[in-house]
Amino acid sequence: MSKQPLIELRNISYLYPHSTGPILENLNFSTQEKHIGVIGSNGCGKTTFFQIIVGLLTPTAGQLLFHGKEIKDKNRMRDLRREVGFLFQNSDDQLFSPTVIEDVAFGPLNLGYSQTAAKKTAIETLAKLGLEGFEERITHRLSGGEKKLVALATILAMEPKMLLLDEPTNNLDPKTRLRLISILQGLDLHQIIISHDWDFLEQTGSTLYRIEDGHIHRCEEDHIHVHSHIHKAGDYPHRHGH
Repeated sequence: MSKQPLIELRNISYLYPHSTGPILENLNFSTQEKHIGVIGSNGCGKTTFFQIIVGLLTPTAGQLLFHGKEIKDKNRMRDLRREVGFLFQNSDDQLFSPTVIEDVAFGPLNLGYSQTAAKKTAIETLAKLGLEGFEERITHRLSGGEKKLVALATILAMEPKMLLLDEPTNNLDPKTRLRLISILQGLDLHQIIISHDWDFLEQTGSTLYRIEDGHIHRCEEDHIHVHSHIHKAGDYPHRHGH
């Protein structure tokens, strides 16, 4: 008997208010692979796809399944959010406490940890990400790269089974980008990454999907490669003749 995927979307459609047509239409997807990259043009529905998974948007039609069972109420969605962490494009949307330690300890406290246990978990998580000494730093004074790593720490402190990362390298300096690659490579977690950064996906993903015309498609096995040239297929997986 095959193991149920953590997340499955069945015939999902989503229509934004006042739009002329659905941005996602009869989309089907399951998290069978461990490291997944997702590409697609701007406005194709990539972030909408993530927001439906974590319950920030309710699909117009279709089913969201968690461990093989449909999400039908807030309690079940809360269970999903304990296992699926979502890293937003903009870290300022994710960090709201005065200090770093308060932000990272917030999740464990919500899971029922004591103040002592939550603080211990937060300190350990920061240390694993190379952020020792950041505990009392003022969150809004951090650099963009530092905020991104702290936002990731807020998720990892809750010990999720899966990470959803939405354009994680946006506005990152080269050093922090390499640091993030190293962190993600060292995590034994399911990961789905939306990115336009092909080199980043090549180093962090094993399977590539493309969202286009409301649907999601699995790309060919030899999809991800990095090179410098221009042609009409450059933004999509493509083959080269020999």
